[in-house]
Amino acid sequence: MGDESGWSEEIQIIVDRFQSCFDTMERYELLFEYANMHPSVLSMEEWDDENMVHGCQSRAHVECLLDEDGGFIAKGGADAQIVQGLMAITAIAVNGLPPEEVACHDPSYVEEMGLSQILTPSRANGFMNMVKKVKDEASSLV
Repeated sequence: MGDESGWSEEIQIIVDRFQSCFDTMERYELLFEYANMHPSVLSMEEWDDENMVHGCQSRAHVECLLDEDGGFIAKGGADAQIVQGLMAITAIAVNGLPPEEVACHDPSYVEEMGLSQILTPSRANGFMNMVKKVKDEASSLV
């Protein structure tokens, strides 16, 4: 784990990168960078009604599964770079963890990154719906 926050070292590095941003535009650019580095992309061909994130202003889809070692994998895809970036960071935070831990996931790192201040209410709501979907699916995989 990272510091007293309880986040992984990788998430702490991401938080530090966002905290060092000079302004909102720099945060957006960094978020777009993470969108392009998504560790487990869900291709558009895999998007369907079952893996759709409801309550998100853009088209967003999440599919969750376990890898061969029983580690959680959150695959995600969105038609908006902001949402794709949020999905990527969430995947970095939860991928590989036991599903029991993912079911209790706390996305407070988004607040520490300064993203909650720049997200529109509908984007913030969509992000929370995505996290809820990930946590619910993790609970069902336990």
